Amino acid sequence: MSPHVPVTALTGHLGAGKTTLLNRLLRQPGARIGVIVNDFGAINVDVGLVTGQVDEPVSIAGGCLCCLEDVSGLDAALEKLANPRLALDAIVVEASGLAEPGALAQMIQGSAAPRVRPGGVVDVIDAVEYFTTVDDGGMPPARFSVATLVVVNKVDLLPAATREDTLTAIEGRVREVNPAAHVVRTSRGRVDPALIHDVALTEDPPDQLPLAALLRAERAATDDEHGPHAASASVRTDDAVSPGRVADVLLAPPTGAYRMKGTVAVDTARGRRGYVVNVVGGQVHVAGLRPAPAGSELVAIGIGLDAASAARRLRAALAPATEPDPDGLRILERLRRLTSSTS
Repeated sequence: MSPHVPVTALTGHLGAGKTTLLNRLLRQPGARIGVIVNDFGAINVDVGLVTGQVDEPVSIAGGCLCCLEDVSGLDAALEKLANPRLALDAIVVEASGLAEPGALAQMIQGSAAPRVRPGGVVDVIDAVEYFTTVDDGGMPPARFSVATLVVVNKVDLLPAATREDTLTAIEGRVREVNPAAHVVRTSRGRVDPALIHDVALTEDPPDQLPLAALLRAERAATDDEHGPHAASASVRTDDAVSPGRVADVLLAPPTGAYRMKGTVAVDTARGRRGYVVNVVGGQVHVAGLRPAPAGSELVAIGIGLDAASAARRLRAALAPATEPDPDGLRILERLRRLTSSTS
């Protein structure tokens, strides 16, 4: 749908469960995920799921691997992995436990690499050790200010008697810094990959190594993969739509929507224009699309999303345009210019 590959920052304190979550993303059938790590020896990514040479990544076994000795090489790694010949669905930058989420998010947002766009900041929390690692009880951690998705992990290890109080306290600390952040409670990194990114295929690609499929089958037999599932709402129309209504829903997505995506057609005095739109945790990305599509489509995705209510919002946004909307077009074009300057 878009020539831009989403780049997700995966952050969290040491031992919070970042690599466990990453391996679950890689086990999604059909996923082609590029992985950038800055310390390959310190992580335990399943080698059957991520295979490739550091200097010349190859898109097999679910993804590619790039190892950075320092963050100055991030743009070069992103450009390499976003090469269209690799046909990656997404890129995940797995930061070391000591990495500052804000600095990493800023580097991705300001990357000069072509064909990439920000895909959100996923911050993983160890629910058991939270108040002894990242939060001393004073000012709430500033790291949450850039998070789009906060994964409260290891919920099952909390004492049952105090579990809800602890989780409520943690979520309250996140909300003090970032009321808009989406918070998911989970155990063993069980996050629905559909919440974080799309995949072009629904099954393993033809060049997938058998080892990866065997690994998935073994894990399915020994490990419960069921966690909170993302719901979605999708609306399509064969008509051109009002740019103002589209901009409104991009800037204020349906309640519970963590991600939105779609293509829209807008009629102007100079002819029809097409746009590819993406929203992740409030971050809006708009790009031009040529040729313009015949119709328009929007999809909202989120855990706890009320699909029926979200569909009503999307239908209203995609109501056929009955008259020119120059003010709305200016807003949509401004969003395009703002985001094209950072991708």
